[in-house]
Amino acid sequence: MALMRALGLMSGTSMDGIDLAVVATDGESSVTRGPSMFAPYDASFRRRLEAALEVAKTISSRDERPGDLQHLERELTLRHARAVAQFVEAHGAIDVIGFHGQTVLHRPEQALTVQIGDGALLARETGITVVFDMRAADMEAGGQGAPLVPAYHAALAADLRGTEPPVVFVNIGGISNITFVAVDGPPVAFDSGPGNALIDQWVSREGGVAFDQNGMIASEGGIVTGVLERYLDKPFFARSGPKSLDRNDFTLELAAGLELADGARTLAAVSAEAILKAGEHMPAAPKNWIVCGGGRKNPHIVADLRKGVEAQGAQVLLAEDVGLDGDAMEAEAWAYLAVRAMRGLPLTWPTTTGCRAPAAGGVIARPE
Repeated sequence: MALMRALGLMSGTSMDGIDLAVVATDGESSVTRGPSMFAPYDASFRRRLEAALEVAKTISSRDERPGDLQHLERELTLRHARAVAQFVEAHGAIDVIGFHGQTVLHRPEQALTVQIGDGALLARETGITVVFDMRAADMEAGGQGAPLVPAYHAALAADLRGTEPPVVFVNIGGISNITFVAVDGPPVAFDSGPGNALIDQWVSREGGVAFDQNGMIASEGGIVTGVLERYLDKPFFARSGPKSLDRNDFTLELAAGLELADGARTLAAVSAEAILKAGEHMPAAPKNWIVCGGGRKNPHIVADLRKGVEAQGAQVLLAEDVGLDGDAMEAEAWAYLAVRAMRGLPLTWPTTTGCRAPAAGGVIARPE
């Protein structure tokens, strides 16, 4: 089948901006990675997105847009359209866009997930076919609606520099998720716990900065073992996958009263230990743990993870060590998923989200 040049757009739980990345793919085994870009949000827009999480708690059906959400959805979409125009001007024409939107609510136990973002408006503004709302069909099939990136991880795993299966991808965003890829069969995946979100919230609240750049704040602190253990005692970690999290499922309550640096260091340890605990629910012990997402830039998370993994006789590799771009992978995944959706191929499996059978998905909006 002819390859499509697809552009993925990802605005994740960190809510810091839009990642854009292009791949040329058939939606199956052929993947050629292309250029990427980041379009940051200004501080005031980021605060509006954070406020939207509170408003969204009142939502009981996917189409509800209470309070400012309708206006915010339109502005978010137009910001994506401007970013696409910039990207196309710099890097050339696109066949299809995979549009994630911004998750404001995720309640898998209620089969409810809400991503704001108007795919039809984005198609009109860009003049490009848009695939969006890719989680809903999985939930209708009994799945968790997340994670969706495993399909892309499985496609990448066959051609990674210096690795051999089984491999586990560790994506550390606001929430962390893992994808276990064996020699054959569908991937196994689930959310593993908090990633950067708690650290970002902590240093914002206690230190007035958006994030702990290069772990500098945490480097001045130490791990408060009692707090770490209380986080890891949460029932979530004892459950096997598939399982997924909302950004608000873990809070700063257990860290209350810590010094700024101790809190940052302890929450970095929570992120790493949560990932290590995910190993208890994998089908086999992976030989290689490939770390991607913004969390790979926190040296404390990576060092704690590496210590635990090496004790198991395996190794931790950053995405760049195996020829990948750890910042662009989620956006690349959304590009890849868009092509799969156009072809009616599964985006999820029972082993990744708990859906009853492999599930296709996505809504296609064509420019008028």
